[in-house]
Amino acid sequence: MSSMSYDQAAAAADFIREKYAEPIATAVVLGSGLGAFADEVENAVRIAYEDIPGFARSTVEGHAGRLILGEIGGVSVAVQQGRFHYYEGYELEQVMLPVRTFGVMGVKNLILTNAAGSLSPDLQAGDLMLIDDHLNCFGVNPLRGKNDERFGPRFPDMTTAYDREFHAIAEEEARKIAKAHSIDKDILKRGIYCGLSGPTYETPAEIRMYRALGADAVGMSTVPETIAARHMGIRVLGISCITNMAAGMSDGLIDHEEVMETGARVAEIFKELLRGVIVRIGH
Repeated sequence: MSSMSYDQAAAAADFIREKYAEPIATAVVLGSGLGAFADEVENAVRIAYEDIPGFARSTVEGHAGRLILGEIGGVSVAVQQGRFHYYEGYELEQVMLPVRTFGVMGVKNLILTNAAGSLSPDLQAGDLMLIDDHLNCFGVNPLRGKNDERFGPRFPDMTTAYDREFHAIAEEEARKIAKAHSIDKDILKRGIYCGLSGPTYETPAEIRMYRALGADAVGMSTVPETIAARHMGIRVLGISCITNMAAGMSDGLIDHEEVMETGARVAEIFKELLRGVIVRIGH
């Protein structure tokens, strides 16, 4: 990890503070098809990624490529409406830069969301999955290289990569929503997320392998951001929106349109859950 990486994060943080001076309590990253939550932000300041020093462009459909700063229920937030992916050709340092920037800005809480494919018959398209833990199957660790102590220690502990207290809060909020809407099933399930480099969807043989390793869902993001956050001592909550069954788990092929459509279908419950969690952890 080079000093240039820290300098880039500091420059981005300074630029963002010029646009929005309030301290940020919680940062949120919105995955494919989940960007509508950004419209919930009150007193919003919107900044295109290409205007922020060092930030890359988001090139994927369903990722607007903007940082939204403002409030949710009186809690100050920074919301990434879309993210950068390793498969887009960016280095992992670029993928981690927004999280690094939040850390330099003093953000202590991070909510990571993504679209994911299910490896479990208990997780169907439209379900929300609380990430209990992850498997890093990117083939590389984003902290590889010289460590910069200003970010964190050389060997960060990952025993509780996903915060247990945040888990409990998210599950409480999910139960409240289910009761309010007379939903007679768990609207927030739990599982292990397997992060892969993409951009291809997995083969059925690969899916059988990841199932054997203990994965419940697969996706192409989140793991590098979680590692970067925990390196800096930022507490993480991860939520996957299950948008499709993984290869070999059902008949038919997988396409990005299906991912987008499922994200839109669960948008209202998803937004309600995020709002409740942000207010709880922000206070």
